[in-house]
Amino acid sequence: MSTSEKPVAGEAIETVDVDRSDPDYRAWLKEAVRKVQADANRSADTHLLRFPLPEEWGIDLYLKDESTHPTGSLKHRLARSLFLYGLCNGWIRPGKPVIEASSGSTAVSEAYFAKLIGVPFVAVMPRTTSAEKCRLIEYHGGQCHFVDDSRKIYEESAALAERTGGHYMDQFTYAERATDWRGNNNIAESMYQQLRLERYPEPAWIVATAGTGGTSATIARYVHYMQHDTRICVPDPENSCFFDGWTRRDASASTDCGSRIEGIGRPRMEPSFVPGAIDRMMKVPDAASIAAVRALDAAIGRKAGGSTGTGLWSALKIVAEMVARGQKGSVVTLICDPGDRYLDKYYSDAWLAEQGLDIAPYTAAIEQFLATGAWR
Repeated sequence: MSTSEKPVAGEAIETVDVDRSDPDYRAWLKEAVRKVQADANRSADTHLLRFPLPEEWGIDLYLKDESTHPTGSLKHRLARSLFLYGLCNGWIRPGKPVIEASSGSTAVSEAYFAKLIGVPFVAVMPRTTSAEKCRLIEYHGGQCHFVDDSRKIYEESAALAERTGGHYMDQFTYAERATDWRGNNNIAESMYQQLRLERYPEPAWIVATAGTGGTSATIARYVHYMQHDTRICVPDPENSCFFDGWTRRDASASTDCGSRIEGIGRPRMEPSFVPGAIDRMMKVPDAASIAAVRALDAAIGRKAGGSTGTGLWSALKIVAEMVARGQKGSVVTLICDPGDRYLDKYYSDAWLAEQGLDIAPYTAAIEQFLATGAWR
Protein backbone atom coordinates (compact mmCIF):
# COMPACT_ATOMS: atom_id res chain seq x y z
CA MET A 1 0.00 0.00 0.00
CA SER A 2 1.45 3.37 -0.93
CA THR A 3 1.43 6.26 1.52
CA SER A 4 -1.23 8.00 -0.53
CA GLU A 5 -3.72 5.13 -0.32
CA LYS A 6 -6.35 4.95 2.42
CA PRO A 7 -7.74 1.67 3.79
CA VAL A 8 -11.46 1.15 3.84
CA ALA A 9 -12.56 0.97 7.47
CA GLY A 10 -12.79 -2.70 8.37
CA GLU A 11 -10.82 -3.90 5.31
CA ALA A 12 -8.25 -6.55 6.17
CA ILE A 13 -4.75 -6.14 4.75
CA GLU A 14 -1.64 -8.24 5.02
CA THR A 15 0.54 -7.26 7.98
CA VAL A 16 4.23 -7.01 7.15
CA ASP A 17 6.71 -5.93 9.81
CA VAL A 18 9.10 -3.12 8.93
CA ASP A 19 12.84 -3.72 9.25
CA ARG A 20 13.70 -0.79 11.56
CA SER A 21 17.32 -0.87 10.39
CA ASP A 22 16.33 -0.53 6.73
CA PRO A 23 17.79 2.73 5.33
CA ASP A 24 14.53 3.61 3.54
CA TYR A 25 12.54 3.25 6.74
CA ARG A 26 15.07 5.25 8.75
CA ALA A 27 14.99 8.02 6.14
CA TRP A 28 11.17 8.03 6.22
CA LEU A 29 11.18 8.16 10.03
CA LYS A 30 13.62 11.06 10.16
CA GLU A 31 11.56 13.02 7.65
CA ALA A 32 8.28 12.28 9.49
CA VAL A 33 9.71 13.44 12.83
CA ARG A 34 11.14 16.56 11.17
CA LYS A 35 7.74 17.45 9.69
CA VAL A 36 5.95 17.08 13.03
CA GLN A 37 8.57 19.11 14.88
CA ALA A 38 8.51 21.77 12.16
CA ASP A 39 4.77 22.18 12.76
CA ALA A 40 5.53 23.20 16.34
CA ASN A 41 8.04 25.78 15.14
CA ARG A 42 5.54 27.26 12.70
CA SER A 43 2.73 27.51 15.23
CA ALA A 44 2.82 30.64 17.37
CA ASP A 45 1.82 30.14 21.00
CA THR A 46 -1.86 30.52 21.79
CA HIS A 47 -3.23 33.73 23.31
CA LEU A 48 -4.09 34.32 26.95
CA LEU A 49 -7.33 36.31 27.03
CA ARG A 50 -8.87 38.17 29.98
CA PHE A 51 -12.46 37.67 31.04
CA PRO A 52 -13.85 41.01 32.30
CA LEU A 53 -14.38 41.14 36.06
CA PRO A 54 -15.06 44.18 38.30
CA GLU A 55 -11.73 45.89 39.00
CA GLU A 56 -12.47 46.29 42.71
CA TRP A 57 -12.45 42.51 43.18
CA GLY A 58 -8.68 42.43 42.58
CA ILE A 59 -8.99 39.13 40.71
CA ASP A 60 -7.93 38.38 37.15
CA LEU A 61 -9.57 35.57 35.17
CA TYR A 62 -7.72 34.35 32.07
CA LEU A 63 -8.65 31.96 29.28
CA LYS A 64 -5.88 30.30 27.30
CA ASP A 65 -7.30 30.23 23.79
CA GLU A 66 -6.33 26.83 22.40
CA SER A 67 -8.81 27.24 19.54
CA THR A 68 -6.16 29.19 17.60
CA HIS A 69 -4.05 26.10 16.88
CA PRO A 70 -3.86 25.04 13.20
CA THR A 71 -6.52 22.38 13.78
CA GLY A 72 -8.59 24.58 16.06
CA SER A 73 -8.38 22.96 19.47
CA LEU A 74 -6.39 22.04 22.56
CA LYS A 75 -5.99 18.56 21.04
CA HIS A 76 -3.45 19.85 18.49
CA ARG A 77 -0.80 19.75 21.24
CA LEU A 78 -1.83 16.22 22.22
CA ALA A 79 -1.91 14.93 18.65
CA ARG A 80 1.57 16.31 17.98
CA SER A 81 2.92 14.61 21.10
CA LEU A 82 1.16 11.32 20.30
CA PHE A 83 2.56 11.26 16.77
CA LEU A 84 6.09 11.95 17.99
CA TYR A 85 5.66 9.26 20.65
CA GLY A 86 4.35 6.73 18.15
CA LEU A 87 7.00 7.53 15.56
CA CYS A 88 9.91 7.40 17.99
CA ASN A 89 8.62 4.12 19.45
CA GLY A 90 8.48 2.60 15.97
CA TRP A 91 4.71 2.09 16.14
CA ILE A 92 3.70 4.33 13.22
CA ARG A 93 4.94 2.87 9.95
CA PRO A 94 4.95 4.09 6.36
CA GLY A 95 1.78 3.22 4.49
CA LYS A 96 0.00 1.78 7.52
CA PRO A 97 -3.10 3.50 8.96
CA VAL A 98 -3.27 5.25 12.30
CA ILE A 99 -6.50 4.44 14.14
CA GLU A 100 -7.92 6.53 16.99
CA ALA A 101 -10.87 6.36 19.37
CA SER A 102 -12.16 9.91 19.67
CA SER A 103 -15.22 12.09 20.17
CA GLY A 104 -13.94 14.41 17.47
CA SER A 105 -11.33 17.08 18.23
CA THR A 106 -8.39 14.72 18.78
CA ALA A 107 -9.32 12.96 15.55
CA VAL A 108 -9.36 16.27 13.65
CA SER A 109 -5.83 17.04 14.87
CA GLU A 110 -4.53 13.52 14.29
CA ALA A 111 -5.95 13.50 10.76
CA TYR A 112 -3.91 16.66 10.15
CA PHE A 113 -0.66 15.07 11.36
CA ALA A 114 -1.34 11.81 9.53
CA LYS A 115 -1.72 13.76 6.29
CA LEU A 116 1.41 15.75 7.15
CA ILE A 117 3.57 12.60 7.28
CA GLY A 118 1.65 10.74 4.56
CA VAL A 119 -0.11 7.91 6.39
CA PRO A 120 -3.83 7.01 6.32
CA PHE A 121 -6.03 7.88 9.29
CA VAL A 122 -9.32 6.42 10.59
CA ALA A 123 -11.31 7.92 13.49
CA VAL A 124 -13.58 5.61 15.47
CA MET A 125 -16.28 7.86 16.94
CA PRO A 126 -19.76 7.83 18.49
CA ARG A 127 -22.44 8.31 15.85
CA THR A 128 -23.61 11.43 17.75
CA THR A 129 -20.35 13.31 17.05
CA SER A 130 -21.04 16.74 15.57
CA ALA A 131 -21.28 16.90 11.78
CA GLU A 132 -18.75 19.74 11.65
CA LYS A 133 -16.09 17.65 13.37
CA CYS A 134 -16.70 14.83 10.89
CA ARG A 135 -16.34 17.29 8.02
CA LEU A 136 -13.03 18.54 9.42
CA ILE A 137 -11.66 15.01 9.82
CA GLU A 138 -12.47 14.29 6.20
CA TYR A 139 -11.11 17.69 5.15
CA HIS A 140 -7.72 16.68 6.57
CA GLY A 141 -7.85 13.37 4.68
CA GLY A 142 -9.17 11.11 7.44
CA GLN A 143 -12.03 8.64 7.48
CA CYS A 144 -14.87 8.42 10.02
CA HIS A 145 -15.86 5.01 11.40
CA PHE A 146 -18.96 5.26 13.60
CA VAL A 147 -20.20 3.15 16.51
CA ASP A 148 -23.65 3.38 18.08
CA ASP A 149 -22.45 2.70 21.64
CA SER A 150 -19.75 5.18 22.72
CA ARG A 151 -18.38 2.60 25.18
CA LYS A 152 -17.38 0.39 22.25
CA ILE A 153 -14.94 2.82 20.62
CA TYR A 154 -11.93 1.31 22.39
CA GLU A 155 -12.41 -2.31 21.34
CA GLU A 156 -13.54 -1.34 17.84
CA SER A 157 -10.41 0.79 17.39
CA ALA A 158 -8.14 -2.03 18.52
CA ALA A 159 -9.95 -4.52 16.27
CA LEU A 160 -9.75 -2.16 13.29
CA ALA A 161 -6.01 -1.70 13.80
CA GLU A 162 -5.62 -5.47 13.96
CA ARG A 163 -7.61 -5.98 10.75
CA THR A 164 -5.75 -3.30 8.79
CA GLY A 165 -2.26 -3.82 10.17
CA GLY A 166 -2.30 -0.26 11.48
CA HIS A 167 -1.48 1.39 14.80
CA TYR A 168 -4.16 2.12 17.41
CA MET A 169 -2.95 5.44 18.85
CA ASP A 170 -5.02 5.03 22.08
CA GLN A 171 -5.00 8.61 23.35
CA PHE A 172 -6.78 7.57 26.55
CA THR A 173 -3.81 5.45 27.60
CA TYR A 174 -0.88 7.44 26.23
CA ALA A 175 -1.91 11.10 26.61
CA GLU A 176 -0.27 11.55 30.02
CA ARG A 177 3.01 9.91 29.05
CA ALA A 178 3.45 11.27 25.51
CA THR A 179 3.68 14.89 26.74
CA ASP A 180 6.82 16.16 28.45
CA TRP A 181 5.31 17.56 31.65
CA ARG A 182 8.63 19.00 32.86
CA GLY A 183 8.59 21.68 30.18
CA ASN A 184 9.53 21.73 26.49
CA ASN A 185 6.76 24.19 25.61
CA ASN A 186 3.91 22.23 27.16
CA ILE A 187 0.72 24.10 27.95
CA ALA A 188 1.61 24.69 31.61
CA GLU A 189 5.03 26.19 30.85
CA SER A 190 3.37 28.40 28.25
CA MET A 191 0.81 29.69 30.77
CA TYR A 192 3.44 30.70 33.30
CA GLN A 193 5.59 32.39 30.66
CA GLN A 194 2.61 34.45 29.50
CA LEU A 195 1.68 35.40 33.06
CA ARG A 196 5.14 36.51 34.14
CA LEU A 197 4.45 40.25 33.59
CA GLU A 198 0.90 40.18 35.00
CA ARG A 199 0.11 41.53 38.48
CA TYR A 200 -0.47 37.98 39.78
CA PRO A 201 2.03 35.89 37.80
CA GLU A 202 1.44 32.73 39.84
CA PRO A 203 -2.26 31.81 39.55
CA ALA A 204 -4.15 30.70 42.61
CA TRP A 205 -5.99 28.11 40.50
CA ILE A 206 -5.77 26.53 37.06
CA VAL A 207 -9.02 24.94 35.92
CA ALA A 208 -8.70 22.18 33.29
CA THR A 209 -11.43 19.83 32.15
CA ALA A 210 -10.64 16.17 31.41
CA GLY A 211 -11.28 13.94 28.43
CA THR A 212 -8.20 11.74 28.38
CA GLY A 213 -6.95 13.46 31.53
CA GLY A 214 -3.63 14.21 29.86
CA THR A 215 -3.89 18.00 30.07
CA SER A 216 -4.76 18.09 33.76
CA ALA A 217 -1.96 15.59 34.47
CA THR A 218 0.57 17.66 32.52
CA ILE A 219 -0.42 20.91 34.25
CA ALA A 220 -0.52 19.38 37.73
CA ARG A 221 2.82 17.61 37.35
CA TYR A 222 4.47 20.76 36.03
CA VAL A 223 3.10 22.79 38.96
CA HIS A 224 4.50 20.29 41.45
CA TYR A 225 7.81 19.96 39.60
CA MET A 226 8.29 23.74 39.52
CA GLN A 227 7.17 24.05 43.18
CA HIS A 228 4.37 26.51 42.47
CA ASP A 229 1.59 27.09 44.97
CA THR A 230 -1.08 26.93 42.26
CA ARG A 231 -3.97 24.51 42.82
CA ILE A 232 -5.52 22.40 40.03
CA CYS A 233 -9.28 21.96 39.66
CA VAL A 234 -10.84 19.50 37.22
CA PRO A 235 -14.55 20.04 36.45
CA ASP A 236 -16.53 17.02 35.27
CA PRO A 237 -19.77 17.07 33.23
CA GLU A 238 -22.85 14.91 33.66
CA ASN A 239 -22.65 11.27 32.53
CA SER A 240 -18.95 11.07 33.37
CA CYS A 241 -17.34 8.88 36.01
CA PHE A 242 -14.21 10.92 36.78
CA PHE A 243 -15.76 12.84 39.69
CA ASP A 244 -17.14 9.70 41.36
CA GLY A 245 -13.91 7.81 40.80
CA TRP A 246 -11.88 10.67 42.29
CA THR A 247 -14.09 11.23 45.35
CA ARG A 248 -14.37 7.50 46.12
CA ARG A 249 -10.81 6.68 45.05
CA ASP A 250 -12.36 4.04 42.82
CA ALA A 251 -10.31 3.18 39.74
CA SER A 252 -13.15 0.96 38.48
CA ALA A 253 -15.84 3.69 38.46
CA SER A 254 -17.98 3.78 35.32
CA THR A 255 -21.20 5.16 33.85
CA ASP A 256 -23.72 3.68 31.44
CA CYS A 257 -23.89 6.52 28.89
CA GLY A 258 -21.70 9.07 27.16
CA SER A 259 -21.23 12.77 27.90
CA ARG A 260 -23.28 15.42 26.09
CA ILE A 261 -20.32 17.79 26.42
CA GLU A 262 -18.12 16.61 23.56
CA GLY A 263 -14.44 16.19 24.26
CA ILE A 264 -14.65 15.76 28.03
CA GLY A 265 -16.12 13.28 30.46
CA ARG A 266 -15.72 9.53 30.05
CA PRO A 267 -17.75 6.39 30.85
CA ARG A 268 -14.71 4.78 32.51
CA MET A 269 -11.64 5.88 34.50
CA GLU A 270 -9.10 6.41 31.74
CA PRO A 271 -5.44 5.39 32.23
CA SER A 272 -4.27 8.94 31.45
CA PHE A 273 -6.45 10.49 34.17
CA VAL A 274 -4.17 10.93 37.20
CA PRO A 275 -6.43 11.61 40.24
CA GLY A 276 -3.60 11.95 42.74
CA ALA A 277 -2.02 14.90 40.92
CA ILE A 278 -5.03 17.24 41.18
CA ASP A 279 -6.39 19.17 44.15
CA ARG A 280 -10.12 19.48 43.51
CA MET A 281 -12.96 18.32 41.29
CA MET A 282 -16.40 19.82 40.61
CA LYS A 283 -19.47 18.19 39.12
CA VAL A 284 -21.00 20.63 36.61
CA PRO A 285 -24.54 20.30 35.18
CA ASP A 286 -24.60 20.30 31.38
CA ALA A 287 -27.05 23.23 31.42
CA ALA A 288 -24.53 25.24 33.46
CA SER A 289 -21.78 24.47 30.93
CA ILE A 290 -23.91 25.75 28.07
CA ALA A 291 -25.02 28.84 30.01
CA ALA A 292 -21.36 29.63 30.72
CA VAL A 293 -20.20 29.24 27.14
CA ARG A 294 -22.97 31.56 25.98
CA ALA A 295 -21.96 34.04 28.69
CA LEU A 296 -18.42 33.91 27.31
CA ASP A 297 -19.72 34.89 23.88
CA ALA A 298 -21.63 37.79 25.44
CA ALA A 299 -18.60 38.93 27.47
CA ILE A 300 -15.78 38.79 24.93
CA GLY A 301 -17.45 37.93 21.62
CA ARG A 302 -15.93 34.44 21.33
CA LYS A 303 -17.97 31.31 20.71
CA ALA A 304 -16.45 28.16 22.15
CA GLY A 305 -17.32 24.52 22.65
CA GLY A 306 -19.20 23.07 25.60
CA SER A 307 -16.07 21.89 27.42
CA THR A 308 -14.96 25.52 27.65
CA GLY A 309 -18.25 26.29 29.39
CA THR A 310 -17.69 23.50 31.91
CA GLY A 311 -14.31 24.98 32.80
CA LEU A 312 -15.54 28.57 32.84
CA TRP A 313 -18.47 27.75 35.17
CA SER A 314 -16.04 26.20 37.66
CA ALA A 315 -13.56 29.07 37.28
CA LEU A 316 -16.31 31.60 38.03
CA LYS A 317 -17.32 29.62 41.10
CA ILE A 318 -13.71 29.67 42.32
CA VAL A 319 -13.54 33.43 41.69
CA ALA A 320 -16.73 33.81 43.75
CA GLU A 321 -15.11 31.93 46.63
CA MET A 322 -12.07 34.21 46.42
CA VAL A 323 -14.32 37.30 46.44
CA ALA A 324 -16.16 36.00 49.50
CA ARG A 325 -12.83 35.53 51.33
CA GLY A 326 -11.44 38.86 50.19
CA GLN A 327 -8.63 37.04 48.39
CA LYS A 328 -6.71 38.64 45.50
CA GLY A 329 -5.08 36.71 42.70
CA SER A 330 -5.56 35.12 39.31
CA VAL A 331 -7.37 32.10 37.88
CA VAL A 332 -6.70 30.44 34.52
CA THR A 333 -8.94 28.18 32.45
CA LEU A 334 -9.06 27.15 28.79
CA ILE A 335 -10.89 27.83 25.56
CA CYS A 336 -10.66 24.27 24.29
CA ASP A 337 -12.12 24.55 20.80
CA PRO A 338 -14.26 26.93 18.69
CA GLY A 339 -18.03 27.16 18.97
CA ASP A 340 -18.64 26.93 15.23
CA ARG A 341 -18.28 23.17 15.59
CA TYR A 342 -21.39 23.14 17.79
CA LEU A 343 -23.80 25.66 16.32
CA ASP A 344 -26.35 22.88 15.91
CA LYS A 345 -25.94 21.87 19.55
CA TYR A 346 -24.88 24.25 22.31
CA TYR A 347 -25.99 27.35 20.42
CA SER A 348 -29.29 25.84 19.26
CA ASP A 349 -32.37 26.44 21.42
CA ALA A 350 -34.07 23.59 19.55
CA TRP A 351 -31.31 21.18 20.60
CA LEU A 352 -31.58 22.37 24.21
CA ALA A 353 -35.31 21.70 24.19
CA GLU A 354 -34.77 18.28 22.63
CA GLN A 355 -32.28 17.44 25.39
CA GLY A 356 -34.54 18.83 28.13
CA LEU A 357 -31.94 21.38 29.21
CA ASP A 358 -33.01 24.65 30.86
CA ILE A 359 -30.09 27.07 30.99
CA ALA A 360 -32.11 30.05 32.29
CA PRO A 361 -31.36 29.55 36.03
CA TYR A 362 -27.63 29.18 35.34
CA THR A 363 -27.58 32.19 33.03
CA ALA A 364 -29.27 34.24 35.76
CA ALA A 365 -26.75 33.00 38.34
CA ILE A 366 -23.80 34.11 36.18
CA GLU A 367 -25.35 37.51 35.49
CA GLN A 368 -26.12 38.06 39.17
CA PHE A 369 -22.59 37.07 40.17
CA LEU A 370 -20.91 39.40 37.68
CA ALA A 371 -23.15 42.25 38.79
CA THR A 372 -23.00 41.74 42.56
CA GLY A 373 -20.20 39.33 43.39
CA ALA A 374 -22.70 37.01 45.07
CA TRP A 375 -22.83 33.38 43.93
CA ARG A 376 -26.18 31.74 44.42
